[in-house]
Amino acid sequence: MKLVAPWSVNALGHLTLEGVDLVDLARTAGTPLYVISEGIFRDRCRCYRVALGPNNRVVYAGKALLTMAIARLCSMEGLFLDVVSSGELYTAVKAGFPPERLYFHGNNKSIQEIEMGLELGVGCFVVDNQYELELLDAKAGALGKRQRILLRLTPGIEAHTHQYISTGQIDSKFGFPIATGAAAEAVQRALAASHLDLAGLHCHIGSQILRLDPFREAVRVMIDFAADVQRQTGWFPEEIDLGGGLGIRYTETDDPPSIESYAETLRQTLAESCQEKGLPLPRLTVEPGRSIAGPAGVTLYTVGSIKTIPEVRTYVAVDGGMTDNPRPALYQARYEAVLANRMGEPPALEVAVVGKCCESGDIIIPSIKLPRPRPGDIMAVFATGAYNYSMAMNYNRLPRPAMVLVREGEISTIVARETLEDLISHDRVPERLWM
Repeated sequence: MKLVAPWSVNALGHLTLEGVDLVDLARTAGTPLYVISEGIFRDRCRCYRVALGPNNRVVYAGKALLTMAIARLCSMEGLFLDVVSSGELYTAVKAGFPPERLYFHGNNKSIQEIEMGLELGVGCFVVDNQYELELLDAKAGALGKRQRILLRLTPGIEAHTHQYISTGQIDSKFGFPIATGAAAEAVQRALAASHLDLAGLHCHIGSQILRLDPFREAVRVMIDFAADVQRQTGWFPEEIDLGGGLGIRYTETDDPPSIESYAETLRQTLAESCQEKGLPLPRLTVEPGRSIAGPAGVTLYTVGSIKTIPEVRTYVAVDGGMTDNPRPALYQARYEAVLANRMGEPPALEVAVVGKCCESGDIIIPSIKLPRPRPGDIMAVFATGAYNYSMAMNYNRLPRPAMVLVREGEISTIVARETLEDLISHDRVPERLWM
């Protein structure tokens, strides 16, 4: 794994991040442990803002990673925030995030979530279906409000990513399909709604996309649709929200576009498409999550049992697994790792890194070359800032890990480690079962 600042190796041969010795950190804070680099997180927020330009909008996708501390970082960096549930909304508001800078997503918002968002003053609802459109209109009216909305469309684009993280095709649970006429009908209904202000259009074509062509196509499809709508209704969106989806480098074979090239592609394609059709230039909004949080995170584990099957494979088990990172089991996500306490040693053995869950599919990395592992080694798995903590679970009744934020040698706990008592804190036993 090629290391670049703020990663380095110290005189002890230990991996460091922002000047923090990760081996010492693992041994004092315990493992498994999520570690987030504040510097990387902030730098990528700023990179998006600069690349997109002052008149456009960066909305951090909280589903990738959201804690109160992360919400504070996003607020301090001037980003907007995308939430998809009452839990994410509550986290943001408790962290002091301005509700007017919130975008509320979700394909099945409950009545309680809609009421909560309206009462808290969420800046924008991204409406996903006809049921929500009617419900939101009614609830806004009952509160005497007029709510700003975007309509989420499905543009029918192949994003060249795993099927479980593709969302822009017609056959999707998300959004109003353009091809079927549902999107055009939704615009008509939104414009006719008494308590909704249709401000723009939204689409999201998928995640971990490593090519720019699908994004170009998404812009063109959205502007073609907007042009048709303008001819039919006279309405044109003030905002085009293209969602997120930019991929990151999980392994050396991944070659994602830079944030700068991604932003330039969107801006240029949007400008060209609008100019070709003689249309005004709408605000461009993007919703990055993985590409901000992912590279900022690393997960630390302690190596335990090692099992060698001659001429087959060597299994190296760590003290975490699919409970703190279900992505490999869900859709074959790939990662790279090192032994953080033995950075000066060359690879000597090809192994499979596995977790401790009672599942054969609990495999973090199917094949990787490492120095010959020993029990007690500290393993660092890179690029785990996104969709690891947010998807963590308590399978096998394993407590979820702690999370720390590191900044120029300073270490701050931002999520406490769950305890065994936490695991049973919501259990209830009927009195008759004690008798």
